[in-house]
This record gives sequence, structure tokens and C-alpha cells, in this order.
Amino acid sequence: MQHPFSKRSRAALAVLAAGSLLTLAACSSDGTQPAAGSDDGSGSGDTKTLVFSPLALKIPAMQQLSDGIKAFAGEQGYDVVVQDPNLDPQKQVTDLQTAIETGKADAVWAIMVAPEAAASLIPVAQDKGVPMVVNGTPEAYGLDGMQPGITFSTIDYAAEGEAAGTELGNCINEKYDGKAKVLFEEAAPGTAGKEEYEGAVKKFLAQTAPDAEIVQSIVVSDRQAAQTDVGNVLQGNPDITAVFAQNDEGALGTIGAYKAAGKDIPCITETGGNDETLAAVKSGDIYAVVALQFADDMAQNVATLTEMLKDPSAEGQQLTTPQKVVKAGS
Repeated sequence: MQHPFSKRSRAALAVLAAGSLLTLAACSSDGTQPAAGSDDGSGSGDTKTLVFSPLALKIPAMQQLSDGIKAFAGEQGYDVVVQDPNLDPQKQVTDLQTAIETGKADAVWAIMVAPEAAASLIPVAQDKGVPMVVNGTPEAYGLDGMQPGITFSTIDYAAEGEAAGTELGNCINEKYDGKAKVLFEEAAPGTAGKEEYEGAVKKFLAQTAPDAEIVQSIVVSDRQAAQTDVGNVLQGNPDITAVFAQNDEGALGTIGAYKAAGKDIPCITETGGNDETLAAVKSGDIYAVVALQFADDMAQNVATLTEMLKDPSAEGQQLTTPQKVVKAGS
């Protein structure tokens, strides 16, 4: 099937997928702006304003995705405004509500830090006729079933965790004959999908390498903190040879900690897939990354918002973010 977007638009997707992202200087990194072509800022003009709210721009994959959206959605005729909640759920909701209520957003794509904290935002968008794509499922927002004007896009956390846990077990079997002490890096409490994802990692790690033992857990915040925390763990458990690193920040921080300690890089799996972690897969520092396919996800979400703008009262959809396992040689 032919992709519905132009050759130039598809090129923007390819740029994002390759990690060499186009940045449009006219777009702000935070805050909002009126829709171009609008007489009163209500978004009634031909040019529509799409407000994108990621988890935080300090996360490299989120910054890359934001830059890609500026390029890609711009090719579809949108003005693009990127907000930066910086992992603060209340700031995210407040900034989006302001953009919606003041008429400065025609459509919204938001990767909510804490869906339950954003439940109050859904009726505001519906009342203003502003279609939204948000992460998760209706139930995560306290809703029963699909909603008018709201599309939900979820990560298959169970499949993601199965892949990450299985690949960590595979690495342990290949490098350490199935026996390893494991450091388990967790997401912060309240992170969407945390229990389902991490539960699946542990389940399939145990099934794949039953003699591997999780000896310590830490919570990942950013790369530098992860490097410091892993370094501290290694002082008490110097024989840890496998790490579930949770995300790009955790994986890169783990590599930094092991190199700083002069130790061999352990088995590492994680979920993410920015340029640096994919390069680390090629070099062998990371065994496997469960890579979310941001370019494909961006295409389906922008296409969905474009369709929803034709009738914001129509019932939304349930989408799934594409993902794949990336290993050396794949």
C-alpha cells in the first residue's frame, strides 16, 4: 500500500529513523503559539497547530522524536509547538490545558508522564473540539471504552518485557552458561506500564535463564545518576555480569560505570533505541535493544490526528506503537 504522505514527508521520516534529525528553528522548544492563519487564535485558519508534549526533552529519544515531528508534521501543513513537561505530570497537564482552553492548539499528541494525573484533560479537549492522541488505554485515564475525539496509543508492554527478558536470558546463556548475578534497573513508581513491563522481563528472564539471580534493583532517572548508582552497586556486588537497564539512559549509564570501574561490559538489554544505544549494539556493548519504532509511530499518529480533525466528535481508535528487537548483525 502506498504511504499517504509526500516523498518529501517520507524523507523526513527516514531522517528521523536514521537519527540525523532536521530541526526547524522557527519552532519553540517549550510554550505555545497561535495557529498561523487564524483570525482569533482559535485555530480556524487553514494552517493548524499541533501541540506535542513528550515525557521530557532531556531524554534523547524524546528530543529526536520532537525534532522529527517538527519536520514531518510541518510537511503536512501543521505549525508544530513542542512543550517540555520535564517529567512533571502536573506541569504537563497545566501546559496542555492552557493551550487547549486558549485556542492555541488545534490538535494534541501527548505522551503522558502519568495518565491518571491527566484524566481531567480529556473532557477539556472534548469540550473544545481538540482531537488528541495520548499514550495508554482508556482505562488508564479512568474511562470506560473508546471516547469521542480521543485516540489512545499504547505500547505492548507485555511483548516488550518478554523480548527484553528473553534476550537478557539469551545473553546470559551464551556468555555465562546460564548463570549470572543480575542488576535490575527499574522505572520510577507511577511510570506507565511499569508493572506489566517489568513483570514480563522478570518472568521471561527466569524462563530463559533459570539459574540467573537478580541480586539488586535500582531506580533509573537519568544517565549520570544511573552511572553513579551502578558504580555504587558494583562496589558491593563486583561480580554482577548482567543488567536489565530499563531504557537508553540506564543502559548508557551502566556502560559508563563498568568502563570507569575497569570491568568487562556485562550482558545488557533495554528498551529505547536512540543513536548512541544502537551504536552500542553494533559495538557489542549492548546485547539487545527493544527499539520503539518512533518514525512509524509518528506517521500513524499524525495521520490519525489529520483524520480526526475532520470530525472531532467521532470516536477515536486504539493504536499500538510498533517495536522490534535490535541485536548485533540484525
